[in-house]
Amino acid sequence: MRPQMMIDSTSVLSEELKNFQDIADRIKPSTADIPALEGVDVYGETLPLRGAGGGDHIIYVDFQKRYDLQARIERAETQGRADIVENLKACRKMAGIVLLDVSGHHLTDAILAAMLHQAFLVGSLYELDMFGHITKHLFENLNTRFYDSSSLHKYTTMIYGEISEDSTFRFLSAAHPAPVVFSHKLDRFMPVSQELCTSFPPIGTLPSNNIIDRRKKQSTLGFKDQYQLNEWKLMGTGDILLLYTDGLSEHMKDNERYFPERLERKVRELKHKRARQIFEGIKTDVLNFAEAADDISFVVIKRA
Repeated sequence: MRPQMMIDSTSVLSEELKNFQDIADRIKPSTADIPALEGVDVYGETLPLRGAGGGDHIIYVDFQKRYDLQARIERAETQGRADIVENLKACRKMAGIVLLDVSGHHLTDAILAAMLHQAFLVGSLYELDMFGHITKHLFENLNTRFYDSSSLHKYTTMIYGEISEDSTFRFLSAAHPAPVVFSHKLDRFMPVSQELCTSFPPIGTLPSNNIIDRRKKQSTLGFKDQYQLNEWKLMGTGDILLLYTDGLSEHMKDNERYFPERLERKVRELKHKRARQIFEGIKTDVLNFAEAADDISFVVIKRA
């Protein structure tokens, strides 16, 4: 290859990567996207391993901010859909949080995260219009869609949780690390029964068993059972719920793990602070403990 051609190819590749980075940056949540609920304080970010987009991603769904719930309520009332009206009114006092982790931590792994980001938000619009809230059916469709389009060598773990102003936390997990709860009163992480931590295979690894197109699917490894929701009744005043990716739970220095003992000590130290201050304190402690080996993401949810 002639030198000029090599220079031109390098320039084109650099421009393409910059363009991709710009696209990845546009779907990252901003401070304005973070849910604002009465009595519940939320903050979280992703810390990409390579300082750019990676495989971790957060989607905040503050129903009041993102959607015109009142317009939808009025339409549902006109249509005589009392069920939808009730569900939409409940959305006024809740918010959804998606935390996902695509295997790998390269900039190009953000492609799958971006695909799921857009698919989830488009599906959410249809769910609100049809049912007045987000249902498990959306995730069955997402799972099967990604089974049809992505390689088994790339998989995505995901948790979708809804936190309400009454501190009820309902969540669905696809092979994602289970949330942890720090009790302000007892000053420690609380044990949670495995029965309240039901999880399913990573997104896209097995097609869903209960979709209408079931007979059109073939899978040598079988089919995934129907998603189930876990419901936790949070929390005492000041209690803290943490959602996180395995970049945090597997963070290590030599043979010493950061999670859960050191994390618990840091949360104990920070428990009187706001969610963002807790996040920043944990972030600093994590990076001081050891150099990251993976993307690290976590979300702090505190009952004010």
